Amino acid sequence: MGNKFVVVDLETTGNSPRKGDRIIQIGAVIIEDGKIIGKYSSLVNPGKPIPAFIEELTGINDEMVSSAPAFSEIAGEIMELLDEAFFVAHNVLFDLGFLQDELQMAGYEGFYGSVLDTVELARILFPTADSYKLSDLAAREGLSHDRPHQADSDAYVTGELLLLFLDKLESFPTVTIKSLTKLSAGLKSDIYLLLEEILQQKEQVVEEYFRSIEVYRGIALRKKEVSETPEKQQVFLFPEEKEEQQKLLKKAIPSFEVRDGQLEMMNSIYHAFSDQRHALIEAGTGIGKTLAYLVPAVFYAKETQKRVVVSTYTTQLQQQLLIKDFPILRDVCGFPIKAILLKGRSHYINLARFEHTLREEDDNYDTTLTKMQILVWLLETNTGDFDELNLSSGGMLYWNKIKNVPVTFLQTKQWDSRDYYLRAQKEAEEADLIITNHSMLLMDLVSEETSIPSYEFAILDEAHQFEKVAGKYYGRALDYLSIRLMLNQFGQFDHGQFFHRLEKLIEKLDGRANIKVPTKKLNEAMINLQYETDELFKTVTIFAKRKKRQSSNNNKLQTMLTQTDNSTEWKALFAVAERFSFLLKDVINAIEDRLMFIENQKHRLTEVEKSFLEEISLLLKEMNKVRNKTREVFLFPSGQEIRWIETDLRSVQNMTTVYGRPVHVANHLRNDFFAKKKSIILTSATLTVNGSFQYIKNELGISEFSIIESQIQSPFHYKEQVQLIIPEDLPDIKTVPETEYIAAITEHIISIAEATGGRMLTLFTSHEMLKKTYELIKESGLLDDFALIAQGITAGSRSRLTRNFQRFEKAILFGTSSFWEGIDIPGEDLSCIVIVRLPFSPPDEPLAVAKRDLILQQGGNPFNELSLPEAVLRFKQGFGRLVRSSTDRGIIFVFDRRIITTSYGKAFLQSIPTVPIQRATIDEMINFINKWL
Repeated sequence: MGNKFVVVDLETTGNSPRKGDRIIQIGAVIIEDGKIIGKYSSLVNPGKPIPAFIEELTGINDEMVSSAPAFSEIAGEIMELLDEAFFVAHNVLFDLGFLQDELQMAGYEGFYGSVLDTVELARILFPTADSYKLSDLAAREGLSHDRPHQADSDAYVTGELLLLFLDKLESFPTVTIKSLTKLSAGLKSDIYLLLEEILQQKEQVVEEYFRSIEVYRGIALRKKEVSETPEKQQVFLFPEEKEEQQKLLKKAIPSFEVRDGQLEMMNSIYHAFSDQRHALIEAGTGIGKTLAYLVPAVFYAKETQKRVVVSTYTTQLQQQLLIKDFPILRDVCGFPIKAILLKGRSHYINLARFEHTLREEDDNYDTTLTKMQILVWLLETNTGDFDELNLSSGGMLYWNKIKNVPVTFLQTKQWDSRDYYLRAQKEAEEADLIITNHSMLLMDLVSEETSIPSYEFAILDEAHQFEKVAGKYYGRALDYLSIRLMLNQFGQFDHGQFFHRLEKLIEKLDGRANIKVPTKKLNEAMINLQYETDELFKTVTIFAKRKKRQSSNNNKLQTMLTQTDNSTEWKALFAVAERFSFLLKDVINAIEDRLMFIENQKHRLTEVEKSFLEEISLLLKEMNKVRNKTREVFLFPSGQEIRWIETDLRSVQNMTTVYGRPVHVANHLRNDFFAKKKSIILTSATLTVNGSFQYIKNELGISEFSIIESQIQSPFHYKEQVQLIIPEDLPDIKTVPETEYIAAITEHIISIAEATGGRMLTLFTSHEMLKKTYELIKESGLLDDFALIAQGITAGSRSRLTRNFQRFEKAILFGTSSFWEGIDIPGEDLSCIVIVRLPFSPPDEPLAVAKRDLILQQGGNPFNELSLPEAVLRFKQGFGRLVRSSTDRGIIFVFDRRIITTSYGKAFLQSIPTVPIQRATIDEMINFINKWL
């Protein structure tokens, strides 16, 4: 490609040239004929002081730029450099905006040539990248980026990325380039110029044959990989002898250490399957749990020709199984294993729907970009699974148009041979192991359309979460935002475009006379429905606030939705829910009436019209679901259910959700799941309380089954690896005001952090207390050289916060509920955990209240049967974060003195491995830390 590209990066005193910010460094590389042929770099004197945070970010200070030229002195060189070139930058509008202002101030017209944005290019060409930050893209492609936030280094890496992008574009089949070119006019930068040139070149030569790509109905796809040749009939026998089992594991794992617990677990699972019994296996950290269940599962599947389902709580663990554990499993077994990761239908793309949307003229930027991302992704994906993609929020809306759902109007049969969902289903039918997650497993139990082929044997990893997830699937939730989103998809009601389009179709099919509700009336009904949605959730929020009269520090409000009184609040709520439900029914009937008429004549419709009708019928299904939930939650609730409202006091109705679910899902799980399956293995590091499985058995409804129970101890030497310290000089939270308690724990956290040098996870039970402690530490300025990372305050997901924590030498991670478990920080990255309070659920949490009431009605003790075991399991999870390998060492501080001052405190200590326990004042603690770490 003969173009000239100048890749530019600027460092500046701030983000806004309009507010007087100026350039302090410019870096550029020149690319011609697919090679970097020159570089340009200069510091620039901005004529004003460089702010401290910019100095920290870039390493450039006032002294360095004091003798540098002003921008006006180098403006001529810059103009010469950019002459007849593409101006390229990572987030081009930022750099170009700054440069234009500086050039104009220096008396030049500015740059008005073609521009390319490498962020936009990266989004299109790397549709599965986790992040589009320059440093992350460089790391992904193995480019060395030694000085991030220095203009010359950033420009060079951006140039190298551009060369990769150009190569990649030139490697695409002509049909993909054609489709991309057609879409590219709607982008922010001039990518269409590149694409048009590549297309011209490709059309002049005979296209080479792509071995891994096929073109079908005008779309280029990655060819399905042909699976291995079918194996000969082999005999697969599970090795019962310990020596044989060790030999197998040694063969695949060079660093294999004999772990008796691992072999014990393998045997327990194999025998549970063979005897067709359910099993509960608590597996301590470090026994090699994953292989311990995969090996017997795959041997049993091969021997009996019965598939085994493996279900995890998180999708991260699913990916880990597939990427990290399966290659080892194949080496261990030495025979071919068919394993598939199976997800719900809507995770997969529907290529027929995608083909239709490509024909639609779309001026929406997000949609255009997403279509281009998907065209590139189809050249690479084997699965067609949406989780591989990194889409914008607008892209997610577009995904709803092309996800795999049952269709009414569209003819999609022609794509069946290439359909990813059907392919996954077929592979699942033939698989030895099907990997899924608890959500999908439960959705399969409660929905009419099943995705998982029938099975009788399953392993549930992270099984302590299964009951919680089941509550969601046996319950229902109505939230304001998703209802509004659904209604908004009907477009501009006031302009009536959506229904006007429908009316035009009916006119085309001569059916005006059959329509009972005229379009004008339907538009009015939709406007009223919008209004009633707002009214319903406003009334719900008022109801919640009135019920909860005591002042609460927390912004999140949870209130039971009970009809015990005949209060005016309840009557108002019932009336508005009834109006909402009736109005929804009228709209549904009017649309169904139109669709029924059209469906009888669908052979007369064009493909674009059918595609439009498909969208309507999907929305109709959503509306029916919302109406059913409204009736079940507000109008005809079941006596067996608990209902509650969750809202955020800072917003009006936008953050309000109404929930309904059974108080206990135990009966449902027993009847729908455990009674129908031959053998379910439940495993986790936290299933027992005080050495007993009784609590988890009650929660899952399996107390009456004959169950194999096994507690396998961790091989770690906790006595040498862990110390547990309880501060003597902290006040009892019950006896002092909260502010005094927070001040005291803040002081302790600061002292501990200074002594341990960070690498510290601090676990709270209340977000409010976390926030106040974090703010007090910040305010003190005593830990200014530490990275303070706080859930709900520092932006990012749980895994991103964890990654950031690991990046810094001196860091403290503050977390609440979700950080008590499931985060894995091995080695020296974590050497200290502070547990601020024992993790009892808040006393007014609706579900806990309902469960407590039920236990009381049955003459039981809610504290011993519910609150305590739940808190102990969570405590065990928190404790388990510290030691992740046999070489880890660390200290756990428990600030809550109830662990030693109350009779129930013993239950916490007896549920974790035996470790040395000390009580100490702050000074004694510091001395001990210094010696021990």
